[in-house]
Amino acid sequence: MMKYLDEFRDPALAAALVDKIRGRSTRPVRIMEFCGTHTVSIFKHGIRELLPPTIGMLSGPGCPVCVTGNGDLDWAIALASEPEVIVTTFGDMLRVPGSRSSLEKAKAEGADVRMVYSTLDALQIAKDNPDHPVVFLGIGFETTAPTIAASILQAEAEGVDNYYILSMHKLTPPATRAILNSGESSLDGIVGPGHVTTVIGSQAWEFLPRDYGLSCVIAGFEPLDILQGIYTLVDSIESEEPRVDNVYSRSVRPEGNQVALEHMYRVFEVCAADWRGMGRVPASGLKLRQRYRHFDARERFEVDPGPSLEAPGCLCGDVIRGVRTPPECGLYRKVCTPHHPVGPCMVSSEGTCAAYYLYAGEQRS
Repeated sequence: MMKYLDEFRDPALAAALVDKIRGRSTRPVRIMEFCGTHTVSIFKHGIRELLPPTIGMLSGPGCPVCVTGNGDLDWAIALASEPEVIVTTFGDMLRVPGSRSSLEKAKAEGADVRMVYSTLDALQIAKDNPDHPVVFLGIGFETTAPTIAASILQAEAEGVDNYYILSMHKLTPPATRAILNSGESSLDGIVGPGHVTTVIGSQAWEFLPRDYGLSCVIAGFEPLDILQGIYTLVDSIESEEPRVDNVYSRSVRPEGNQVALEHMYRVFEVCAADWRGMGRVPASGLKLRQRYRHFDARERFEVDPGPSLEAPGCLCGDVIRGVRTPPECGLYRKVCTPHHPVGPCMVSSEGTCAAYYLYAGEQRS
């Protein structure tokens, strides 16, 4: 155990938290962390190995790249092949395999696909190329949607009429409901996504104790934050008092970020969305409101991406739902690696398969 504790910023505090968890946990529980950043931190710092055998940790659909369905990805790849179109995207999306290709391959074949670091970069490309339609791929949860909404408001204010959004945004609470309603994963508690909850607020998770009798904790991403969150969650479960606890109060407020939410819902409205491994989930996506529909790439372009196909043998959909682990996939480490990913869970830095591959190792799988 010490080899993991030595990597903590404060090993003594980490050891004390581990002792508290071990002393409080008396019965088997299953906890899911929703956020991919939590997943990476948990593996990187050996937190699973520090926990008592009574606590099982599952990774959820916390990677926005991973949950993007092939149908949406195929549409983006087909759009990149349209004459004169410039597609802009965050880096992780480039290598994600669709049904038949990827944005990286489309770029190699001559498509104008550009990686950007922010929506402002994409908007600037549109300003610099007024004769070309510039499409930004709207990937992400509630964390990124407000910034994309702000770029649309800025484009409108500045009269930029060649800037478009392909919205593939996802909302996290409805996806959590879908996982729980499926009955596939028997859970006792949830570590809520910290970045998302900074925007939507801890109150957004009150449905978990109210409707499902589940405890939820909002935790930060430092390993000490995660240990504190797990202890708080275990204490709630052992007390049989389901509740939402916020141990990330330095960033998260009950009401969330009202300015960000105002921007998001001014531009977007809630719609159904396709999730990898979960199908079409009601009220779990965002589409542009009618007022801003002229910025919608789906309204501006007509493309035929062909039928959506899944890679044979890939279990990304099951991994996302928390019903399988990466080592249970026959492709994991044999055919599917970060250098040659078959599914998106091995591409993204926040993907569960990538986290297993980089930090778990065969001996800890």
